[in-house]
Amino acid sequence: MAPESPVAAIERLLREGRALDALAVAEPLATKNPRMLQAWLGVARAKLHLGWIAEADEALERLDAFAASDPQVALLRGIVHQRLGRIDQAADRLRAVATGRSLQAVEASVALGELFWFAHRHDELRAWLASAGPAWAHDSRAALLHARLLGRSDAAAAVDALRALCVPEHAPPVRRAAGFEAVGLLDRQGRYREAYDLALAMHADTTAPFDLDGLLLETGRVAQACTRGERFPPSRVEPVEGICLVAGLPRSGTTLLEQMLDRHPSISGIGEYDGVDRLGFDLQSTGQWPRGLGMLRAEVVRPIRNRYVHGARRLARPGAPWCFDKTLRAWRWMPALACALPGARFIHMQRDPRDMAISILLSYFHPINDGWTASLESIRRVVEVERALFPAAIEAGGFAHESIVYERLVADPAGHAARCLRLLGLEVDAAVLAPQENRRAVFTLSHEQVRRPINTSSIGRWKNYAFAFDGSWDALSAAHERAVKG
Repeated sequence: MAPESPVAAIERLLREGRALDALAVAEPLATKNPRMLQAWLGVARAKLHLGWIAEADEALERLDAFAASDPQVALLRGIVHQRLGRIDQAADRLRAVATGRSLQAVEASVALGELFWFAHRHDELRAWLASAGPAWAHDSRAALLHARLLGRSDAAAAVDALRALCVPEHAPPVRRAAGFEAVGLLDRQGRYREAYDLALAMHADTTAPFDLDGLLLETGRVAQACTRGERFPPSRVEPVEGICLVAGLPRSGTTLLEQMLDRHPSISGIGEYDGVDRLGFDLQSTGQWPRGLGMLRAEVVRPIRNRYVHGARRLARPGAPWCFDKTLRAWRWMPALACALPGARFIHMQRDPRDMAISILLSYFHPINDGWTASLESIRRVVEVERALFPAAIEAGGFAHESIVYERLVADPAGHAARCLRLLGLEVDAAVLAPQENRRAVFTLSHEQVRRPINTSSIGRWKNYAFAFDGSWDALSAAHERAVKG
């Protein structure tokens, strides 16, 4: 039997879900053959699978230099443009593929429809669906988009249409997306028990088993050490400049804060940049994680730090000296951030734990990476560790920081925005008080909320689901009430 070629190996490894192994084959092949289409496609696809969007973007830029007309390159480039908020560029690339006759036409049609939906270009989505060809028109993902549009005018009918997609005949990603879309509509109609029951059913059907103990063990130890007053070892690399990160959990108000600060001419929001996870995994792979990080030579840490900073700058708006990283992973990687990003600023966000928890439970999160979102019990355990960790871990790293309570932020946005801007050495700009005017595309779960003026409508949402909370939440809730009172 003939030996497997590198290109065949890349395809097989990607099919098997072994993106890191595929990358290990593709990167040397691309370096040796700088104009080899399949090698660079392998690099880009592997990095997309790993969630390294900024690095995938760089690989696709290389491909654009010599293979821009290739439909697979154009499809991937459009998807990455979308993920990075370059809406018009994404629409141009995707439309060109979707209206062609390549094998990628249906996937491009789906991606373009998703782009229109999350960018709130509903009229364009409606027109796109009406013009769909037969292959795309009969795709279950087109039915999902039709149901989403229906939800804008007839929520009850949309729930029925979405439930019809939550059956085994449809692929798990479609079932999950449709199910959680229906959960949101049920919640808006005041059908809270139905929303809760459907969310649990969708988690049971589509959320993978998750090793919560493994996730929390090391983070819990770090939290305990920081609470005792221990500090992270001094970093051996130079301080970074112009980097500010969020420290907080999903649904804690991080998107609102990002959209506010991004309105300042000196701050560029860069979304949920994947750089923190990449930095953490790189340092973990040194064999010194976590207590030995202080022993790493600057020559080891510096390239890891530089990769993060390069990616952040690549995503930032030109001319803005500050990058605001709305990462949701900082709580998992504080020793790594202290090692590689000295000089970074942090803004710690916290919100009523019950409001945050019910919002997480009822929302679509990655079914594998975020499997801890599948029950209130597992969410509570994560919140407990996060609250024990912050702000003690930020102080243990010697980071300049501010702690922002969501309920106080929406009650006094001007005062709290001023605190954040002072942290960055910036003057107040009135534009930050109108985040709904921000034209930057949002592809997080908060994409609809941030199009409305700052308001208090989500405060106390948990009370609609009081039946789901027991006494195990009392201590967290009491501590947060004290934080709200100041």
